[in-house]
Amino acid sequence: MASHVSGTRSGAARRTTSLVFARGLLAFAGVMMVVGGVLNVLQGITAIANDEVFVATPKYAYQFDLTSWGWIHLVLGVLVTVAGLALFTGATWARVVGVVLASLLIVANFMYLPYYPVWSVVLVALHAFVIWALCVAPRRSDART
Repeated sequence: MASHVSGTRSGAARRTTSLVFARGLLAFAGVMMVVGGVLNVLQGITAIANDEVFVATPKYAYQFDLTSWGWIHLVLGVLVTVAGLALFTGATWARVVGVVLASLLIVANFMYLPYYPVWSVVLVALHAFVIWALCVAPRRSDART
């Protein structure tokens, strides 16, 4: 009773709050991975099918053929979508793979900046939030204790 009077929460209430927070962050990361992956797939398909949509920049340090960029975004998008779906199972490997793939997508979108700058910045921010959520959310075993 003293804990209720002083305003402190019991250990069970803290564990419940921690578990809800962990599940929420992982759900956020999973949804954002799926959304970001689908967006990268669409970006890749666009670059493969019709690369005249994008502005070609002369003398860019990371200059690839836009079709090559399309395949890079398509493959990474499919992989991050699958990892995002696997995250809903609670698999630890999905968190690790999610961080690695989101990191690769940040690098790929950074190198893609001259071709589609605003879109690339949006996807860099989205994948940065995914990495944050995957790294900050406690593991299931930590959330229960």
